[in-house]
Amino acid sequence: MVFLVTKKYAKFATKLEEAMKKLWGILTFMVISIGMIKAQDEIDSLKLERVILDSIFLAEFEEPEKYKKPKVLHAEPLYIDLIRDLGARKGEKEWNVGFGMFDKRGVDKYEALVEYEWAPIDRLGLEIEVPVTLFNVRGNPTDIDRPSNRIESLKLASQWSFLVSEKAKTTLALGYIHEFEFVDLNKIGRGDIFKGNIYNPFFIAAKRWGMNYHTLVYTGPRIEKEFNSRREISYEIHSNFHYMIAGTRNFIGIEVNKEIINGKLETVLRPQMRVGLAENLMVGIVTGIPINRERESLSSFVRIIYEPGFKTFH
Repeated sequence: MVFLVTKKYAKFATKLEEAMKKLWGILTFMVISIGMIKAQDEIDSLKLERVILDSIFLAEFEEPEKYKKPKVLHAEPLYIDLIRDLGARKGEKEWNVGFGMFDKRGVDKYEALVEYEWAPIDRLGLEIEVPVTLFNVRGNPTDIDRPSNRIESLKLASQWSFLVSEKAKTTLALGYIHEFEFVDLNKIGRGDIFKGNIYNPFFIAAKRWGMNYHTLVYTGPRIEKEFNSRREISYEIHSNFHYMIAGTRNFIGIEVNKEIINGKLETVLRPQMRVGLAENLMVGIVTGIPINRERESLSSFVRIIYEPGFKTFH
């Protein structure tokens, strides 16, 4: 009799254990499902928040006031920068200060620049820039000539955005840069102050894909003509890809600078990022990685961007 009771109890315990396992499995599934739903809701909420924030920012940046023309937000490359924003509006202005260091295989090259950009009328940007180059030879090599320090040029530039398409999120522009080249610093005062001219017409095509992805192509010939010398012609093809952080003008991306010189293509990759320190103050950081420039190694460049009067979310 005791044996039968024990046997029945064992069967009941087994069934109870199986039922508890099934119940535990159901509860586990429910907890995981609820967690997944909650996590998905949080992800969807974050996505929605980013979309709303981006929409507000783009509307604030692009949609014109009654007397202003529409404009499309594009990420501007940091090394070969543009002459004012694409689709510039009258009254916009910007100061840039840049510093760069380049390893030229035995020679350190330092670059500095100061430039001022402004838009006198809608769609037209103008720029004045003065770049300076300084050199330092490492050690005491006998086979390397130390290049002369110089104020490179007085650079004057213009850029006209002739097409701004809000629907296609695309802007096309034409521009021209003219540089009056200075002689080396150690020759100033001994004769002519200028040694030649550089002519650089260019074309720009920029498109934003969705809200955050930006592409841009900048291309054109560069003609350098020193007095009493033959002209030298090269062709530039710069392509850019950037991702702009939602609701800001901060971005990360890459600038690919390509130049055809004497039939040879020279390429430098420039990973970069731009960070806003305030509404009207940003800093851009660039690293240069040469692909096939035999006499150049890694480089770095920093650009400080100040836009007086710029304000968004006002």
